[in-house]
Amino acid sequence: MPFSFSHPYAINPSFSKRVAYFCMEYAMHQSFKVYAGGLGYLAGSHMKSAHDLQQNMVGIGILWKYGYYDQVRKSDQTMDVLFQEKVYGFLETTDIRFTIHISGHPVWVTAYYLPPSVFNTVPVFFLSTDLPENDYLAQTTCHRLYDANPEAKLAAAVLLGEGGAKLLDLLNWQPDVYHLNESHALPLAFHLYKKYKDLSELKKHLVFTNHTPEEAGNAKSDLHFLEKMGFFSGLPLTEVKAITHTEGDVLDHTASALHLAGKANGVSKLHQQTMIRMWKDHGDICPIQSITNAQHFNFWSDKDMYAALDRDDDAGLRQHKHNRKKLLFEEVSDQNGEIYNEDVLTIVFAKRFTGYKRPELLFHDMDRFVKMVTSKDRPVQIIWAGKPYPLDYPSIGVFDQIAHLCKSYSNCAILVGYEMKLSKLLKGGADLWLNVPRLRHEASGTSGMTAAMNGAVNVGLPDGWFPEFARDKINSFVIPPCDTCLHDHQQDEQDATQLYDLLENEIIPMFYDFPDRWLQIMKQGMRDIVPQFGSDRLAMQYYDELYS
Repeated sequence: MPFSFSHPYAINPSFSKRVAYFCMEYAMHQSFKVYAGGLGYLAGSHMKSAHDLQQNMVGIGILWKYGYYDQVRKSDQTMDVLFQEKVYGFLETTDIRFTIHISGHPVWVTAYYLPPSVFNTVPVFFLSTDLPENDYLAQTTCHRLYDANPEAKLAAAVLLGEGGAKLLDLLNWQPDVYHLNESHALPLAFHLYKKYKDLSELKKHLVFTNHTPEEAGNAKSDLHFLEKMGFFSGLPLTEVKAITHTEGDVLDHTASALHLAGKANGVSKLHQQTMIRMWKDHGDICPIQSITNAQHFNFWSDKDMYAALDRDDDAGLRQHKHNRKKLLFEEVSDQNGEIYNEDVLTIVFAKRFTGYKRPELLFHDMDRFVKMVTSKDRPVQIIWAGKPYPLDYPSIGVFDQIAHLCKSYSNCAILVGYEMKLSKLLKGGADLWLNVPRLRHEASGTSGMTAAMNGAVNVGLPDGWFPEFARDKINSFVIPPCDTCLHDHQQDEQDATQLYDLLENEIIPMFYDFPDRWLQIMKQGMRDIVPQFGSDRLAMQYYDELYS
């Protein structure tokens, strides 16, 4: 029987507009490894809240045969990259077949269906070219998320953008709004322009979210290379250059999305301001607003801790935190062979390893680092975790540097396998969650949100989402910001000094000498993180402001 689709749950009339959400990655559950990091965590939480609110939304993604990668260790404890085939019995085959054109050749595409009942998300379709009808090169289009090969990366963009639009046509589910979550699926815009044959009509249906000010996340490509790959759905280059306001032979993907969409948003108030500054010289871009990222409270929060908080049971809250630390420390012991103490202040740095997030900032002053980690009166335990991009050798080098350093200190550990399961363990077991991005480089960041939902106290620089939440020494600790006009090494030096001053003079003494005061900050953070940074707010705000 041919696959037929109708939205499987009753739609809330407040959210009746049909929305198709296009994203390269989704973090919905530990077992479903089609995500890399923050973008996927955000998309997964959005899909869960959209389901909870019964919104009329469908997600479109790619079924990555080998996922992002599995983070494993070499024989000397340093990091290694493993690509291993993934098999998912919970996905439904659709037997849908259609073709897209990549590099002048027809490529067969099928789709797999994730029903809402599996992970409590909206219905999501995952595209695949891993079919016997295709040659091996075409099959590899869906093999690796964020493949480093430029042709593979653009082929995936065509698959998600054009392939997703064609799938919706075949399902006879016509969206009122197409949401381009990052510019990865930009071929969608050109496909729709060819369909509507009118730029103003396209703008009525297309919205765009940008997630990073980093240059590496805002791609630029040669127009002729893009044309060869089939990026423009057969549109002539003269038309492409006209509608994207492109001069010369290089297409700016983010700028093009801002020219072709009717509305766009940044993912924090600060990021909105950064986007407006970055693109102010590009005439005729769409309005840019801010919709701050958020995370799914029911999935990420510690229910026992919130139950204790609601009944004002401080002893119970402390005990639940103690229990969560014990669970985390079992993982530390398993991976690193260290026995951690639940009564010791535990500092966690866990997020994507990349230069601007500065996982090595604590090493900027090694004398102070050694003094802190060897203290007997007020001991600390430190845990690092995070997955670098598999070909980001400088960031892998930082990971390996930390791995070697941890061998010298029984209270320092670095963990591999930073995915959803480990992320939840770390947030439950952390006393202090460290966020130290180089200022004005973090668009939003969300790990600190879910850390607060698990009773971890945030310490961070006022970047991304953090200024919208942080009340210094009330619900978190704010590191005084440096002058962003300074050179990077000067910023690093000042930020490291301020961080150590805060740790040595306020945070560590408070944890040991004023435990009730610490508990009040922890409790206030748990209260303040909801509902503003729960993804129900985000899902409603997208409907009210971006999709309207």
